[in-house]
Amino acid sequence: MATLRDIQRRIRSVQSTQKITRAMKLVAAAKLRRAQERILAARPYAAKMGELLGNLVSAASGSDGAPHPLVEPREGPRRQIVIVTADKGLAGAFNSNVIRRALELVRQSSTTEVTLVVVGRKARDFYRRRPWTIKRDMIGFWDRLAYSHAAELADYFMQQYLDGEVDEVVLVYNEFRSVVVQRPVREQLLPIPRKAEGETDGTAVDYLYEPNPKAILDELLPRHVRTQVFRALMESLAGEYGARMTAMEAATKNAKEMIDVLTIQFNKARQEKITKELLDIVGGAEALKQGAEA
Repeated sequence: MATLRDIQRRIRSVQSTQKITRAMKLVAAAKLRRAQERILAARPYAAKMGELLGNLVSAASGSDGAPHPLVEPREGPRRQIVIVTADKGLAGAFNSNVIRRALELVRQSSTTEVTLVVVGRKARDFYRRRPWTIKRDMIGFWDRLAYSHAAELADYFMQQYLDGEVDEVVLVYNEFRSVVVQRPVREQLLPIPRKAEGETDGTAVDYLYEPNPKAILDELLPRHVRTQVFRALMESLAGEYGARMTAMEAATKNAKEMIDVLTIQFNKARQEKITKELLDIVGGAEALKQGAEA
């Protein structure tokens, strides 16, 4: 049975943990506010650019019959999967959900047909102990995430695709829905998806290209890929802060409940000790009284 000193030591330990989890929750909440503002501002631009390019690529490809290299689909099996996780844990199931979703996709291809690009320490640590090939990793930048990080990654993907090293590039990341909901999503990055026949909204638009369709697409398509990568990174960052805030709030609540339970145990143990001492005193006094009477 635990002594009073043991219970007191456990209470102090849980109280220290509670202070840490409460502080981590406040830090995550402050960072989440800024990250949420960034992603909410970026979503309309990224969505509108995707919609515009879907129509633009279809119209431009139909004009001369030669699709842009970043849009042209390939039949090869070589797939590159980009897995976006966090560098740190203590965020509930945030990292494990996206790793599990990516693992399902990875297992669809043999080890010779799939290569990985891991963003975040958690994904790197998980996959480097497994048989798949990691072509590149990127860690240690989340606290200073900038467009340049996304541009560096996107340019790497596009160069590999144009060089014929891969036939498809897929993003797997956590999409930020709310503070308590982060949804793992799979998104095809390359080749850039084009709108199918009959999928366009409203009446067809007759685009005028100046100086020519190739020059326009050479400028817009790489920018679109960089924007989509940057949006995925910002989604993941906001989702990480939301998941950590929720996890630390739950941990703080659990610590409080544990402190309450330990306090009850401490009070019971102390009462038992006092009762035992009283019984010893009463028993000793009764023994002395019987001895005096004898």
